[in-house]
Amino acid sequence: MIHGLYRVVSHVLGPAISVYLNRRMAKGKEDPARFPERMGIASQARPEGALVWLHGASVGECLSLLPLIERLLDRGLKVLLTSGTVTSAQMMAQRLPVGAIHQFVPVDRPAWVRRFLDHWRPDLVLWAESDFWPNILTEIKKRQVPLILVQGRVSPRSLEGWKKAPGFIATMLGRFDLCLGQTPGDADRLRHLGGGDCRCVGNLKQAVPPLPCDQAELERLRAMVAGRPLWLAASTHAGEEALVARVHAALLDRFPDLLTVIVPRHPHRGPEIAAELPDCRLRSTGAMPDGGLYVADTMGELGLFFRLCPVVFMGKSLLAEGGQNPFEPARLGAAVLFGPRMSNFPDMVPSMLAAGAAQQVGSPEDLHHQVARLLADPGLLAESRANALAWSEAEAGALDAVMQTLSPWLEALDASP
Repeated sequence: MIHGLYRVVSHVLGPAISVYLNRRMAKGKEDPARFPERMGIASQARPEGALVWLHGASVGECLSLLPLIERLLDRGLKVLLTSGTVTSAQMMAQRLPVGAIHQFVPVDRPAWVRRFLDHWRPDLVLWAESDFWPNILTEIKKRQVPLILVQGRVSPRSLEGWKKAPGFIATMLGRFDLCLGQTPGDADRLRHLGGGDCRCVGNLKQAVPPLPCDQAELERLRAMVAGRPLWLAASTHAGEEALVARVHAALLDRFPDLLTVIVPRHPHRGPEIAAELPDCRLRSTGAMPDGGLYVADTMGELGLFFRLCPVVFMGKSLLAEGGQNPFEPARLGAAVLFGPRMSNFPDMVPSMLAAGAAQQVGSPEDLHHQVARLLADPGLLAESRANALAWSEAEAGALDAVMQTLSPWLEALDASP
C-alpha cells in the first residue's frame, strides 16, 4: 500500500521535485555541469561487456567500496559507481580506480530510473549500506538483475523507526537476493525487517587500504612542526571546533608550543570556523601550521594529517551522535580517541577498546586529560599507536570473505558471452 502510494506520488510530483533539485543546486548541493545525470541522462557511454553497478550514498560508502571495485576490475569486469552528493563525486574523481565510471544516481522518479537503466543495462547491482530508494530497487528487479546489499547497515534506532512501516521496508529488502550486513547485529536487524538471506562475512570499511597522501607535502610539514607536540581533531562537526579550541587552550599551560590540527568533516565550513575561532589559520588560504590552531579545510587530505599527527580524536562523538570511522587513523598507526556517541560503529568500538587500540573519552575535560597523558609519555604513546596498527591489520581480511560470498554471481558474469 505505502509502496504503491510512494510510486504514484514520485511520478505526479515531478514539477515539485524539479523545484527542490534546483534549490539544492543553488545551495551547491548539486553539480550544475552534471545535473542531467540526476534525471537519468548518462554523460558517458556504456562500455562493452559485463557491467557491475555499485551504489554508495556519499563519501563513506563510496570509500568502503573502493577495494571491491579494484577486485572487480581485476577480473576484467566493467564497473559503474553511483553516489548522490557533490562531495562524493569530487572524492571519487581523485580516488576511483582507472577504468571505473562515476555517475550521479538518478533521483527516484520512475521515468528517470528507467532512462538510467535503459542506458547502463547492469548485469549485477551491489548496493551499499541503507540508501534504499523504492523505485530504483523495483525497476532493478523488474529487469531480473541480481541485486545484493553489501555493507548493509540498520542501527537499533533505525530498526525502531522501520517497525512503524513493516510492509514498506520488507518490500524493499525483499528485492535483494542477498543481504550482507556490516556486523552480525546489522544482519540480524535486516533479517528482522524482512530480508531473506542475511549474513555477515566482514566489514569492508576494515578492508580499505590506508588513506593516500602527498609524500612530499608530508615531509615538508614534518620539517615545519619538528619538535612540537601535536594532535588532530578529525572529521569535526559544528560545535566541536570550539570544544577542541578550549581543550587546546587548557593544554597550553603544559605544552606551550602545542599545535592542534582540526580537519572539519565538511571543508566548506572553513570560513565559518575561522569566524568562530579568530586565532586559527586556514589551510585553504595557503596558511602554514606556524600558529597554535590550524584548520585543514581542504579536500582529501585526511591521510596526510593522520600520518602527521600521532594522536587523533575522531569527531561527531562528543556533541553529535554517530561518530566517524576510527579504523582510518588506526590503519595509519595513530593513537585513537573518540567520545561516547559512536553508535555508527557498535561492533568496532568494543573491539578496539578491548584490544587497547583506542580510548574513549566522556567529556571535554577527559579529552584534555587523555591528550595530555599521551603527549607527555612517549612510551605510552608508542604502545597506543602500536596497538591501533596491530588491531587494524588483524581486521583487514573482510574483502576476501565478501568476494568469496559473491563468487556465484561473479562466476556467472565471467561465463557470460
